Amino acid sequence: MATHLSHSSDAPLGSPVETAAPRVTLRNYFAHGFDSAIAAARTCYSPRLIVPEEVTDKQRVMIGSATYFGGHHTVYQHAHFEFGLENISRQFVWSFLHAHPFYNSEQQSQRYVRLDRAQAYIPGDGRAFGAAERAIYEKAVARAWEHYRELTRLLEPTAHEILADIWHLSSMSHPKRVQKVERQSEKRAIEVARYVLPVAAFTTMVHTISGIVLHRLYRMQAASDTPSEARHVIGAMVGRVREVDPQFFDRFDNEPMDAPPEWLLNARNGEAFAREFDAKLAGGMSRLVDYSAGALAVMADAYRAVVGLTTAECPDAEALDRMLNPARNSYRRETLNIGVHAPLMRPLQHASFTFAKKISHTADSQDQRHRMVPGSRPLLTLADTRSPDYITPVLIRENPRALEIYQAAMEEAWTAKNELLDRGVAPEFALYLLPNAKAIRLVESGSLLHLLHKWTMRTCFNAQEEIYQSSIEEVEQVRAVFPELARYIGPPCHLRAGISTPICTEGSHFCGVKVWLDFPNIQRRI
Repeated sequence: MATHLSHSSDAPLGSPVETAAPRVTLRNYFAHGFDSAIAAARTCYSPRLIVPEEVTDKQRVMIGSATYFGGHHTVYQHAHFEFGLENISRQFVWSFLHAHPFYNSEQQSQRYVRLDRAQAYIPGDGRAFGAAERAIYEKAVARAWEHYRELTRLLEPTAHEILADIWHLSSMSHPKRVQKVERQSEKRAIEVARYVLPVAAFTTMVHTISGIVLHRLYRMQAASDTPSEARHVIGAMVGRVREVDPQFFDRFDNEPMDAPPEWLLNARNGEAFAREFDAKLAGGMSRLVDYSAGALAVMADAYRAVVGLTTAECPDAEALDRMLNPARNSYRRETLNIGVHAPLMRPLQHASFTFAKKISHTADSQDQRHRMVPGSRPLLTLADTRSPDYITPVLIRENPRALEIYQAAMEEAWTAKNELLDRGVAPEFALYLLPNAKAIRLVESGSLLHLLHKWTMRTCFNAQEEIYQSSIEEVEQVRAVFPELARYIGPPCHLRAGISTPICTEGSHFCGVKVWLDFPNIQRRI
């Protein structure tokens, strides 16, 4: 595919958008994926371990068919494939690749990587719409990048001022401290400025999945907001696997599901849905809508079942303290997230909490990485709104000129998206112009075990602004219904203070604030 010339950070208005075909490479894979699966299946009924070299063609046919079509898919979970994905959109990643829990990704960060070049996905290399529509699309993408650069320039001094105060910067400060504040100021500026970038923006990642997950993605590629891009990328991923192990796909008749039932729902009333959902939030970002009413007693019972104690020997309060008090339970101070492996922690899985929440597309892209706290996220093509519907970061709200530019960027993005829709462009393609700031409304549930891990990580001052704020709101609401849990929840420094060193686990990324001295009352400034 031919590529437009990219533009630099000081490029003039109307600069072209750089685009390229999605690139899929197979970085690592099992040498004998299919035969390993058949050998694993044979091992289940053998007195010894079966190796792939022993598999016969008859077994490939008979055992392969019996396991695959009989739904005995664990044998196809052993083989894993590590892909390099380039030139894919963040909308595709959010809507499809990360919309399930069975993957591992290391993705280029928009929080910490300055994006000077306007690089974005253009559906079908522009063949998804006519020349006039493509011009509208590309202009909207280019304008978003212009706003991004301008906001970065405006916000960096504000971020520097706040951070310099936090770090007590002065003319006598050590050069390394000065340099650190300067670097962090830029990172904070681009972290906030990225809200205006379109969800069409390119990203790069290393993405690893098992063989059965690849089969499922191939079957379900139309069940997202990005079916065309999914067909292209997932098709290429399957193609790379076929090149090294053709049997893994060619022995089965697994065709993509072209008409998932979600698309039979033609009614679209995004504004009404948004109003009703927001009314339930009552001005908050995350609202506790359901929880295990008997959580404390059930967790205590489960703990006693693990250690073989009676209620008289270990009352509920004592059981909870043994599990949750970081001074008594060293698992709470681990950074390896070993809770599901620790018998002492497993009872926390029996308490469940459900939240309705509203955060931006870019924040939710990070929130959904907490795969053990799954959420029901919207199909944006079914919940689209004609009017701008977005989240505004604090740093922008407090800067009048930045707020003016930001609001103009939101208006421009929705105007361009609506114009494409009015011209008959499919919603799938028009919605790529939505900004990272687009409000996402979802319902999210998790056990206390997995929520504790999330809240520990996300109540740290280094956490993304919205995930931090929603986590704080969630913790406050859980404290309200179960005051007994209050002192056990907080960031790593809160849990480790007076017990373990170092108090802060972030090392050189320490936020500069002694949060542990006054959590949860201490206020985050940036």
